[in-house]
Amino acid sequence: MSTHNTTTTWKGKMQFESTNPSGETLLINAGEENGGEGPGFRPKALMLSSLAGCSGLDVASLIGKMKLEVGDFKIETIANLTEEDPKVYDEVIIEYHFYGSNLNEERLNRAVDLSVEKYCGVLEMFRQFAKVEVKTMFHKI
Repeated sequence: MSTHNTTTTWKGKMQFESTNPSGETLLINAGEENGGEGPGFRPKALMLSSLAGCSGLDVASLIGKMKLEVGDFKIETIANLTEEDPKVYDEVIIEYHFYGSNLNEERLNRAVDLSVEKYCGVLEMFRQFAKVEVKTMFHKI
């Protein structure tokens, strides 16, 4: 078993700086509607970025291992936030967009499936509290 440690330090008002295990830092801030001002990621949006990043790393690794031709690749996450407090995501759509002139759709679908069903721990955590829908889209260029 391994552990991950982060340190999140209050920088004043509604802003925090968080340091991850690799030493990188990012700013976290509330939206203006909640007293925040200035730069910083919103905490719930960071969860969606973590979800996309986790799965994206899986898929990028598989693209390399499968020697697939992909010109560009992006992941869109669309999440429904409940109205009542505590506000949580109850539904999440993950859209995988692949761009290229010679896309192997079958193998790219396999790469996404492996991430979604086997490798992405963040996605598995999301399944504990939200309905997750996955869409894969191919854009010939």
